[in-house]
Amino acid sequence: MNILVAEKTVLKMRNIHKSFPGVRALQGVDFTLCEGEIHALMGENGAGKSTLIKVLTGVYSKDEGEIFIKGKENAIEIRSPQDAQKLGISTVYQEITLCPNLSVAENMYIGRTKGIGQNWKKMNADANKILQSLDIPAKATQQLASCSIAVQQMVAIARAVDMECKVLILDEPTSSLDEQEVAKLFKLMRDLRAKGVGIIFVTHFLDQVYEVCDKITVLRDGQLVGQYAIKDLPRVQLVSKMLGKDLDDMSDIKGEQEVYNKEDAIVSVFEVEGLVSDAGIKPFDFYIKKGEVNGFTGLLGSGRSECVRAIYGADSVLGGTVKKNGEVIKIKKPIDAMKQGIAYLAEDRKRDGIIGDLSVRDNILLALQVQKGFFKPFTKAQAEAFADEYIKLLDIKTASADTPIKSLSGGNQQKVILARWLLTHPEYLILDEPTRGIDIGTKIDIQKLVLKLASEGMSITFISSETDEMLRTCSRLVVMRDRKVVGELSGEELTQNKIMSTIAGGDKE
Repeated sequence: MNILVAEKTVLKMRNIHKSFPGVRALQGVDFTLCEGEIHALMGENGAGKSTLIKVLTGVYSKDEGEIFIKGKENAIEIRSPQDAQKLGISTVYQEITLCPNLSVAENMYIGRTKGIGQNWKKMNADANKILQSLDIPAKATQQLASCSIAVQQMVAIARAVDMECKVLILDEPTSSLDEQEVAKLFKLMRDLRAKGVGIIFVTHFLDQVYEVCDKITVLRDGQLVGQYAIKDLPRVQLVSKMLGKDLDDMSDIKGEQEVYNKEDAIVSVFEVEGLVSDAGIKPFDFYIKKGEVNGFTGLLGSGRSECVRAIYGADSVLGGTVKKNGEVIKIKKPIDAMKQGIAYLAEDRKRDGIIGDLSVRDNILLALQVQKGFFKPFTKAQAEAFADEYIKLLDIKTASADTPIKSLSGGNQQKVILARWLLTHPEYLILDEPTRGIDIGTKIDIQKLVLKLASEGMSITFISSETDEMLRTCSRLVVMRDRKVVGELSGEELTQNKIMSTIAGGDKE
C-alpha cells in the first residue's frame, strides 16, 4: 500500500538500512520530503547523509527499507542514477561531476542528446535561455574549463533544474560560491519551491540553513535523530543534536588555549617582501611570528589562496624575497618549502590532497616519506606506529589504517591530510580552507588543535571563507581585495564589520 498519505508528500523513505564492510552506515532511517519545501539534511561527517542520498539516487543499493515517490502506487526500486533521473530525482553533488573539456551546453544536455542527429544550434540556444534566466555568467558554447569553479557549480544546478525534477538534491552547493552567488542560488531555490519542487539541501553553513530552509532532518551515526520545523529548532539545539551532547558556548574557543608567550615570539619566523607569482596577485609583504595564528581574508577570488601558494612555491614565483629567521632563502617549488619547515594543506583536498586509492596509512606517511626519500622506506613497524599515533591523536574515524582514504567521509579525509603534515613537525603550517565541507564538531576540533599547536610554538596561517571562524582562531588578519592586500587588522579591529568595511574600501588609491 502506498504510504504517501499526505497530499503534498513527494518522497518518503522508510526504514532504510545500508552497511559496508565493518560499518553500518544507515540504521532504520526515515525521511519525508514535501512538495514546495526546502529541507535541510544535517549531521556530522559520517552521520549517513551522503549514503542516504546515494541510496536515493541509485548509486548504492539499500539493504533494507522502502522508497515511495509521488505518482507511483507502490514502493519503487532505484537501481541506477538513470533510474533516479527518470523518476524526477536530480542531484548536484559537492564535488563538481561535469566534463571540463566539453562546452557548457554539452554539459547541460549530456546523456540527453541524439548524437549525430542532434540540433546543436537549438541546443545552444536553449542552453543560453536557461543560463540567462538564472543569471549565470556563461555562454553555451564556451568550454566549461574556462569557467570559474563557482560558475561550473551553477551550470551543474542549471542542468538539474532543466530536467524538470520533482526532487532536487543539493549536496554542499554553496561551498565554492561567494555571497552574491549564494544569494542567486537561494533566489533560484525559492522560485523552485514556489513551483512545487521538493529540495533536499545538504550544507554545513548554519546561517544558510536558517535563511532558506523550512525543515531540518538530523542524522547521527547512521541513525535518525529527528525531523523538525525550522522555527522549532534553535541553532544551539541543532548543534547539540548533531553532536549528541550539550554544547557550551563555542564562540570563544580562544579562551581555552594558552598563548605562546616566549620572548622569541616577537621575532618573525618567516617573512616575504614584494612576493609575486604567475597566478596574478599583486606584489605583497607578509610576516608571521613564532606561535602566532594569522590569516588571509577576503571574498572569493580576492587572492587569499594565491598568496599562500606563492609562499609555499606551489605557483611559480616571479619576484620578491623570502626570509626565515632573518636570512634570505630560496623557495622555487614545494619541496624547497618542505625542507625549510613549511607545510601546506591545500584548498582542494580532492585535487591537491588525498590520493584516493592509497590507504589512510600511506596518505599519512606521504610527506615525511618525500622528505626522507623514496629509496629509504619506513619499516612496517614504523609505518604502523606513525599512522596509529595520528589516527588516535586526531580521532580519525576509519575501519583501519589499511582502508582506502576515498572510503572516508570528507571530514576524516581532511584529518588524514592534516595528520600527514603534522607528522613532519613543521615550524610553519599553512591551512587553506581546512574546515570546508566538514561537520561542526570536526570544525571545532580543528580550530582547537590549531590554537593548541600555536600555544606550543608552531606558526600557523589559517584561511577560511567563514568570517566567524577566522575571528575565533586568528590574532591578525591580512585583508585581500582584487588580488592585492588592502589592509591588516588585529586586536579590537578584529570584528566582522571592520573586515567587511576594509574589503569594501580598504584601498584609497
